[in-house]
Amino acid sequence: MIMTFFEFRQEIKEDTQFVIFGIPWDYLTSTDLPNSSLAPESIRRVTNDIGYTTELGYHIPEFKVADVGDVNIEATNVKKNLFSIDKFVKDIYYQNDNIILIMIGGDHFCTYPVVKAIGDHVHKKEEFGVLIFDAHLDLYQEWDKGVYSHATISHRIYDLDYINNKNLFIVGTRDIDIAELEIAKSEDIKYLNAYESMEGLDKFKDSIIDFFKQSSIKNLYISIDIDVFDPSISPGTGYAMPGGFTYREMWKILREIAKSFNIIAYDLVEVAPNLDLQNRMTLNLAAKLIVEFMSFIVNK
Repeated sequence: MIMTFFEFRQEIKEDTQFVIFGIPWDYLTSTDLPNSSLAPESIRRVTNDIGYTTELGYHIPEFKVADVGDVNIEATNVKKNLFSIDKFVKDIYYQNDNIILIMIGGDHFCTYPVVKAIGDHVHKKEEFGVLIFDAHLDLYQEWDKGVYSHATISHRIYDLDYINNKNLFIVGTRDIDIAELEIAKSEDIKYLNAYESMEGLDKFKDSIIDFFKQSSIKNLYISIDIDVFDPSISPGTGYAMPGGFTYREMWKILREIAKSFNIIAYDLVEVAPNLDLQNRMTLNLAAKLIVEFMSFIVNK
């Protein structure tokens, strides 16, 4: 039997609202320590042991979701994988044009081809924005294997014709290199450091919402790197940087964002099952966050 997220069906139907898919690819990570390519399967598996209601009491089996499995990946064939991911996303839209996509990575570079495929698909590109939750800016021009790396993901997204410093926002940063800082300053790319949440979570989440509203953004892609959380609650990451968010803080931020914008897709990336605790703390957090955010969108 094929394992699916919360035992959702595999087929996309006319009434399907969400489509979950995995990208089991971590070739473009900058360290050999994490094995995030195994995260899609591992996150699906832990949902067998999680209750079938959300925290607000909604029944998860009633959500109209299809889990269509994983993109077929050849680890070192970057060009082919980019094509495969693009085609995978477009095939989903071909079956249902109004679908909300949920991608489970993989390292953070998996986000780039998904954002590109969705951005190419949306009709009103001036209303499309990208919100990235990450401990890092990931703004390097090149890193390790070249221009394609999980450390260059934000830069590659910024390079897209319809992305600029008015519709790209990076939140939760606390480990920024000099080269990235210089790029952010020269291009006026906006980011919000994690420590600024200490001034109050309401003010913090309002800063995110105000940024996109001032740019007249209506449709958001949200990417969540697991290292945006404090490693005390999500140890299963290759970059355990202190000072990150709690689950509850992110829960509230996402709930408020879902009220203010049309979420057309989101992802969760960089979970490393081999670095998690035996009690699967990080995997449980990832699975809960995915389904809780889904409930916010369903019941906004």
